[in-house]
Amino acid sequence: MVTYNELAKMIDHSLLHPTFTDQQVIDGCKLAQAYDVASVCVRPSDVKAAAAILKDSDVLVSTVIGFPHGTTTTLAKIAEAQEAIDNGSAELDVVLNIGKMKSGDYDYVKKDLAAVIAVAHAQNVKVKVIFENCYLTKEEIKQACLICNDIKADWVKTSTGYGTSGAADEDLKIMREYASPHIQVKAAGGIRTLERAIEVRNLGCTRIGATATAAILEAFKNPSIAAEKENSTGY
Repeated sequence: MVTYNELAKMIDHSLLHPTFTDQQVIDGCKLAQAYDVASVCVRPSDVKAAAAILKDSDVLVSTVIGFPHGTTTTLAKIAEAQEAIDNGSAELDVVLNIGKMKSGDYDYVKKDLAAVIAVAHAQNVKVKVIFENCYLTKEEIKQACLICNDIKADWVKTSTGYGTSGAADEDLKIMREYASPHIQVKAAGGIRTLERAIEVRNLGCTRIGATATAAILEAFKNPSIAAEKENSTGY
């Protein structure tokens, strides 16, 4: 059985929507702090503000690099990563270059990601590599895991949340099978209920990206209320 703290510390509360206002980011950070989640994942321009809000909590600040397609240059990703770290980000979620991955140019993908990881690890910052599985074949997902093994990524992650689909069970199984044991798996995209959060945890995920943080954790704290809501909607 999972405890509340274990479940909460799986969640990266996502605040990445392009239309979010400053106030929505502030409110989202305060929500993440109230529920004591693992981190709040904000847009790069919001890192400094999020770090100020969360400085007295153990909720980490994370941000995205090369988001959402991974097609910025390596130098741009390095610069983006360093600025994020300087502004207070403790974790980085970097998108692999999807086009290069689809082209079979694994050497480019490897060197591109390795450069970001080198910058981050030198400053004790952890890195999650986003695959965007909806655009990849099963073989490409496997190859992406093998690349991440070589460059010592901290997590492999299913998706940005802005692709055509999110965290699929079959993909998570492949990632857990081919990623080294020391690399964790993060599920993102479509994790909106307590039930789904538990399902991906059982598949070996240690983190989830979620916008439905409050709904997931309130359902854990008040299972009878959650059941009543499900019954009232006919699900």
